Amino acid sequence: MKFPPQITTQQIEKLPLAEFNGKIVVVSAEDANYKEAIEYLNSQKIIGFDTETKPCFAAHAPKNRVALLQLAGEERAYIFRLQMIGLPKALAELLSNVGIIKVGAAVRDDINGLNRYSKFNAGGFKDLQSIAEKFGIMEKSVRKMAAIILDVRVSKSQQLSNWESFCLTEAQLKYAAIDAWVCRQMYVKLLSMV
Repeated sequence: MKFPPQITTQQIEKLPLAEFNGKIVVVSAEDANYKEAIEYLNSQKIIGFDTETKPCFAAHAPKNRVALLQLAGEERAYIFRLQMIGLPKALAELLSNVGIIKVGAAVRDDINGLNRYSKFNAGGFKDLQSIAEKFGIMEKSVRKMAAIILDVRVSKSQQLSNWESFCLTEAQLKYAAIDAWVCRQMYVKLLSMV
């Protein structure tokens, strides 16, 4: 199967919306949800990876810290509220584990943001932008790559929302889960074609 190198906004708008029907768990303390997340994610071979940062609209204001870390297996997505829990040891160890593949887009920027919480040696990370390029795909955004590889439309309606809000909305949680999960799904599909 050959993928088109690019896709237009009009073509994307005709595609069905990407849906994650798995369990979404918010982790805001080192509690039972945290333990469940670490146990589940450590049992996975491939995890979708993404982060969210509260946007800053002032020209010369310092960039905000990463607010969320999203990690998704096939049927579960965990959303870690970093401004509440930081980057605890077991989570940093997971991100350093070379035996678990973590797939995202522009992962270097995300890793740099996470290192502001706690230094760790990133291991097992794969960047979809580089992988997709080997398949002739020139698009770099998750939205466009998902449209080309999976024939789905990833909604970006929540992208510029407040990720540091005390209470995240259901729309924010779905958006955050899908962004990580869809990276995993794209990687799995591309891997099956090699």
